[in-house]
Amino acid sequence: MKKRVFALCLTAAAAASLTACGGGADSPAQNTANGGSNELYVYNWGEYIDESVIEQFEEETGISVIYDLFETNEEMYPIIEAGAINYDVVCPSDYMIQKMRENNLLAEINFDNVPNIDQIAPAYMEMATSFDPENKYSVPYCWGTVGILYNPARLEELGVEPPTTWADLWDERLSGEILMQDSVRDAFMVALKKDGFSMNSTSEEELQQAKQALIDQKPLVQAYVIDQVRDKMIGGEAAVGVIYSGEMLYIQEEVANQGADFTLEYVLPEEGTNLWLDCWVIPKNAKNKENAEKWLDFLCRPEIAKANFEYITYPTPNKGAFELLDEEMQNNKAVFPDIDSLKNCEVFEYMGDEVDSVYNELWKEVKAN
Repeated sequence: MKKRVFALCLTAAAAASLTACGGGADSPAQNTANGGSNELYVYNWGEYIDESVIEQFEEETGISVIYDLFETNEEMYPIIEAGAINYDVVCPSDYMIQKMRENNLLAEINFDNVPNIDQIAPAYMEMATSFDPENKYSVPYCWGTVGILYNPARLEELGVEPPTTWADLWDERLSGEILMQDSVRDAFMVALKKDGFSMNSTSEEELQQAKQALIDQKPLVQAYVIDQVRDKMIGGEAAVGVIYSGEMLYIQEEVANQGADFTLEYVLPEEGTNLWLDCWVIPKNAKNKENAEKWLDFLCRPEIAKANFEYITYPTPNKGAFELLDEEMQNNKAVFPDIDSLKNCEVFEYMGDEVDSVYNELWKEVKAN
């Protein structure tokens, strides 16, 4: 989906063009011919790493990083599946890692080369077993939740209480004030959780009910967007929006910096939500696997993970990095909720191509209705 931090489409397009044209660096195919011992091909979300971290890795290791961007898991997957571009390390989300593993697209990581894996807190290694059962293929990078961002002042004007449940997004008094995620899994998660169902439901009856709920809600929705949720909310253009928790630090800072006469709050709905985890993986056709493992070990170093967190603002699963943060940040529950206290939360699962097709067809019906 993810995903999660604002990515400029033009930047992504430029990066893709650079790789396609061979500008600036050897293509992956050329990399093979040149031995590839000092190169690393990275495929990641836009704005999902501190660029100074890349520079530091290159300086320390002598490895040249060729860095490309994707905007969604669904955009990334066919690139890796086709194998036309041999990326060495990629950062997908939970359910997509499961799909890649089940379709034999991933290489097992040699953790002898990643000793800093011990900096990933046990809770997140356990969380990863939902899509990587034996922790063989992935290294946790960022995690978070999906909740409701709301403007208390705007809600007061509308005579609406602050939201506490997903069902509150069906309040007719919020007509034209709701921002929903333009994502099939996230949208259906909201509707399924609202009615007490699993967000990984495969029940035809439950999915039809969720589809109808989204159709019923549609007249109230101002827009289906992704990254624009935060910008519209900061601009005071809507009262409520479905958003990823990692946006909260940026949002809080922007609202304060612009001297707005309102605040924005974040709540996890009572029915539960998506608890997500992005991880680094190594594609099976990687040409520079040892370099990829050096990259993974480097990113697991506490001071590096801390620098990344401060840049991208998405929660880090790195216990050493967390301990380096000041107490105020550690206690910011919008950013770092107590994972053990999260109720009715689930990790997205890959349920097979047939079920994916069902979800996609139902989503088309919602958008077309």
